[in-house]
Amino acid sequence: MGGLVRSKSKAFMYIAHLLAATAAVMVLVWCIHFRGGLAFESANKSLIFNVHPVLMLIGFIIMGSEATMSYRTLPWSKRVKKTIHLILHAIALVLGVFGIYFAFKFHNESGIDNLYSLHSWMGLGTICLYGIQWILGFVTFLYPGASVFLRTAYLAWHVLFGIFVYLLAIATAELGFLEKLTFLETSGILHRYSPEAFLVNSTALVVILLGASVVLSLIVPYIDYSNIYTVD
Repeated sequence: MGGLVRSKSKAFMYIAHLLAATAAVMVLVWCIHFRGGLAFESANKSLIFNVHPVLMLIGFIIMGSEATMSYRTLPWSKRVKKTIHLILHAIALVLGVFGIYFAFKFHNESGIDNLYSLHSWMGLGTICLYGIQWILGFVTFLYPGASVFLRTAYLAWHVLFGIFVYLLAIATAELGFLEKLTFLETSGILHRYSPEAFLVNSTALVVILLGASVVLSLIVPYIDYSNIYTVD
């Protein structure tokens, strides 16, 4: 049974890697091919906004997904895996902060109000919780490091809170796709059944499947199948 569980966990990890690559390509096609490209500074403010979904999906969610799975997938010592786990999460956090910055930059330079939507509220909340999770993980497990008793007591909460924040990030991304697509359609910029609309909706579905695959790869090893599959 143990070998079967490990193989299922690895299967979900491989699926997650594939979905992550697919989502990355799809968001780049959307922002570069359909939306006109990316820019840090431009008279066309939409090009500045395009940096936001690219950084939030590739930098924050996909990098965060790989960081989340890295502790289970890498074959090295716990110390090395913890360090890589924290570094990848730090990269995801920094890129997420920059992604949010470009959303504010676009709004400010376009004369649009900030923080008026549920997507923006959840996005800001998620990035703050992500930062708190990273800091607590760093001081507890890496430096200066807590006692064995405290590390053991906190580990389960670290995992559960990490999964919660990760799912919150996925939900926030879905709201972002919905908000942007709704704006483009109601503004008459985009037809509801256009190839671009199909691509955005498809990308959102891939992100949901990515989130599910990552979470399943984490929880499958902890499911007690002996209590589920019983013979009466």
